[in-house]
Amino acid sequence: MLEWIISIVNSLGYCGIALLMFIENLFPPIPSELIMPLAGFTARATPDKLNIFGVFFAGLLGSVAGSFIWYYPGKFLSERRLITLVDQYGHWLTISRQDITKGKQWFDKQGNKAVLIGRLVPGIRTLISVPAGMNNMHLLPFLFYTTLGSAAWVGLLTYLGYVLGSHYELVEKYIAPVSKIVLASLVLIFVGWLLNRQRKRTDI
Repeated sequence: MLEWIISIVNSLGYCGIALLMFIENLFPPIPSELIMPLAGFTARATPDKLNIFGVFFAGLLGSVAGSFIWYYPGKFLSERRLITLVDQYGHWLTISRQDITKGKQWFDKQGNKAVLIGRLVPGIRTLISVPAGMNNMHLLPFLFYTTLGSAAWVGLLTYLGYVLGSHYELVEKYIAPVSKIVLASLVLIFVGWLLNRQRKRTDI
């Protein structure tokens, strides 16, 4: 996969970066943790070809545009229908009904700011658009929070790739386990919140 990403970035430049970040939302196994650090490194190695600010805005554009892939299905399809479709075809995109449920639970707990926070959490960032659509979040707030969260994530990855240079692959290596810890912590916090809520209801 790395060779394919390198080929796309080198041959298509900014358009390739935007395209890859767009596809990342459709096919999560293509990791932004590899795309943007590679692009940042390329900007450092070949400044006459790519500019780091151009790399950042290309990645941001692709990320924001890709978020609508899941926003509109969530908006126009019922939760039951969406889960049925995921059960039938989700394996092609490595998406499961648990992913949809996890994203919805996160959104229900955090409200609109879930879109901002969710875009910063691998494992949630791609699918946070689904519950936003399902809860009829208005387009402008969705666009605002998505852009803000995506800018922070894309900016961080681009900067790390630029700073690390040829060692840009270390970004994915070290972010991957950290991401799992963050995701596990969020799940534990949510479970604790549910248990506490249930206990209060029982006391009443």
